[in-house]
Amino acid sequence: MKKKKIGVYICHCGGNISDYVDVEKVRQAVEGEEIVFLAKTTMFACSDANQRDMVADIKANDLDSVVVASCSPKLHLLTFRNVSQRADLNKYTYVHANIREQASWAHSDNKEGATEKAIRLVKAAIAKANFAEPLETNKVEAKKSVAVIGGGISGMKAAISLADKGCDVLLIEKEPFLGGRVAQWDSLSTTTKTGKEVIGRLYNDLMKRENITILTNSEVISNKGSVGNISLKIKKTPRFIGKSFKQEDLAKAIEVCPVEVPDEFDFHLSKRKAIYKSYPSQFPQIPVIDNNHCTHCEACEKVCPGIDLKEKEEIFEYSVGSVLMATGFDPYTPKDGEYGYATSKNVITLPQFKSLIDTQSDKLIFNGKEIKNIAYIYCVGSRQTNGENTYCSRNCCTSTIHAALIAKKKFKDISNFHFNRGLRTYGKQEILYADSLRSGDLYFQFNEDSLPTVNADGNNIIVKCYDILTTGKEIEVEADLVVLVTGMVPRSDNKVGSLFKIPKGRDKFYNEVHMKLRPVETVIDGVTIAGTCQGPKNITESVNSALSAATKSYSIVNKGEVESEPLIATIDKEKCIWCGACEAACPFDAILKYEEDGKAFVVINNSVCKGCGMCAPVCAPDAINLISCSSKEIMSMIDALA
Repeated sequence: MKKKKIGVYICHCGGNISDYVDVEKVRQAVEGEEIVFLAKTTMFACSDANQRDMVADIKANDLDSVVVASCSPKLHLLTFRNVSQRADLNKYTYVHANIREQASWAHSDNKEGATEKAIRLVKAAIAKANFAEPLETNKVEAKKSVAVIGGGISGMKAAISLADKGCDVLLIEKEPFLGGRVAQWDSLSTTTKTGKEVIGRLYNDLMKRENITILTNSEVISNKGSVGNISLKIKKTPRFIGKSFKQEDLAKAIEVCPVEVPDEFDFHLSKRKAIYKSYPSQFPQIPVIDNNHCTHCEACEKVCPGIDLKEKEEIFEYSVGSVLMATGFDPYTPKDGEYGYATSKNVITLPQFKSLIDTQSDKLIFNGKEIKNIAYIYCVGSRQTNGENTYCSRNCCTSTIHAALIAKKKFKDISNFHFNRGLRTYGKQEILYADSLRSGDLYFQFNEDSLPTVNADGNNIIVKCYDILTTGKEIEVEADLVVLVTGMVPRSDNKVGSLFKIPKGRDKFYNEVHMKLRPVETVIDGVTIAGTCQGPKNITESVNSALSAATKSYSIVNKGEVESEPLIATIDKEKCIWCGACEAACPFDAILKYEEDGKAFVVINNSVCKGCGMCAPVCAPDAINLISCSSKEIMSMIDALA
């Protein structure tokens, strides 16, 4: 084998590395390696100036491979691969060494140890580069179509954006109507529009675009294939009501329907029939029969010819090039007894309160009692110290203050008492906070060590807390109504996420590859995420996220073909005995069983395989190897580390 010429660059990272790792000592330790042709240190390896210098070095010295020791490959692996390409090197001969997260940051209390570890990490990367071979990407034909899963504001906005780029769009919504959570709101903060008006405008925009297919009451039940050609199987539940119904007949059908259930759209404050449409302009403008609660008594069919209870569910198959996930969130539901929830009749959640004030006028009445004093308890279901939801839900503070202001303007003699852990009305939302203070609202701040208490005594509710703002004085408020400011939690029904194997973060929301560099991409090629399925966001942030995801999904399918990484598993079919262990270990369904001349062995689906290596260690006959992570490469790295 020809002796390779390798260039090594050790980055200061502006002090992130060099404050704890002696980068000059690292350079000296590796420049004596037989295959290292040049070794340099640089303040910022990722800077444009250093990238130009690297290109010049590679060309001038005819280097075979490059190693950069810097930050995480999540940040700059692609950066330095592109540098290699610009210097006419195959980008897969580049090797990255992470000496920031794995050395300087991990051992900031031990500079000598961090330096020694960095030296070993760089030597291991050099050993790998010695065996790195030029590779070519796999190319797959891509369909110029995207499935958007979720018909809330993020999904609708993403569908419109994709359609305007000339892409065919399949918009899939599990519920009978589009609009998601935004459709549940009348008044919205920082705008004069209502949620229903916003959704109405978006629906009209959807209907103007012929390249958008809308499937409501539908859900994805299976998927196969890979980026560029993803085959979806979709189950569509019937509405049982055709387009030919007459409004007067439908009104009779609703009247004779014997079923009444709590209305989820109204946050269980009211009831609806099994035949329903939550508000007059709800989209699509065809009512639906709730098959989960319908008794099929057929009373509605007798008075409304447009109803057909014999409709059957349908299964459709579609092929798309990419999938955009915008499945939204659930409001947090307090546990029974949490701040008096479910044990005191005058304790409700913020969504219920917003619905209450939007649907009443003149007087605010709840449980037959006029409401005057309202206590708001913040961070219920968010920023938990003894629970799973340690994150901030971002939008709750603004929503609460906005609702309190509306209540004060709409009803007479309302007093608002805000029990909070520190307000987070960021950006222009600070204006609402200032308006609230000017209107006379009172704010009391507690900490996580001393949470407020809610005690119900008949019709009276006493809320107490030790107020930080008055140096720990105990504050006591007698409230007519307690509003629990509940945050956002991931969807409880996560079947579609599991179907696509979308990873989750610690907060249980879907996880992006990198929050700054790849903010809407997932590790599943061809699957992007948008809106509040990714984490708590307000409407503006959700729309921005949707537009970003739409642009990324379009970039995947627009070229007509997709390039996939060649870093995949390979099979030695002579060694393979088909025991099935690798198939069970593969998280991406990339392993297929194949038979030839009576012998069964493994075949890898190259377009699905991620080269994760889960299959290799369970293969007893050692028939599986990984391109770019072969046994000789790994063993040489181990030798360098040891």
